Amino acid sequence: MRMQQQDEAFMRIALEEARSAVAHDDVPIGAVVVADDGRVLGRGRNERELHEDPTAHAEVLALREAAAALGSWRVLGATLYVTLEPCTMCAGAIVLSRVPRVVFATTDPKAGAAGSVLDVLADTRLNHRPEVIGGVLADEAAELLRSFFRARR
Repeated sequence: MRMQQQDEAFMRIALEEARSAVAHDDVPIGAVVVADDGRVLGRGRNERELHEDPTAHAEVLALREAAAALGSWRVLGATLYVTLEPCTMCAGAIVLSRVPRVVFATTDPKAGAAGSVLDVLADTRLNHRPEVIGGVLADEAAELLRSFFRARR
């Protein structure tokens, strides 16, 4: 499978996770961590409202699950797919977990830390800088977010 097709296929899984967050009134953001061999190591969706936990972001939950599956806090040989550009907290978790590749769908002009507001993932002062690819299924992810917030106005 070509890389672009693979990225789209795994981003669709992240979008499924995002859609499931709406069931508990969380912002529809989803994430999935995939090993280089195609195994899904971890999944996550925003659960801040569900657990009243400010750290329950999709990326953090997916990374926790992936680390448990690997038996290591280093999430090497994997790609993190997420439907929205990671925030500063999540970008920090990505750096600390040594994820080598991050693919996100749509940018976050208010809190994005992979190039929009900050670029934590490319900061040369840090000891790890993953490859970052943005824009995979961006329109679908952006529309999911727009419709969620439109329904709440």
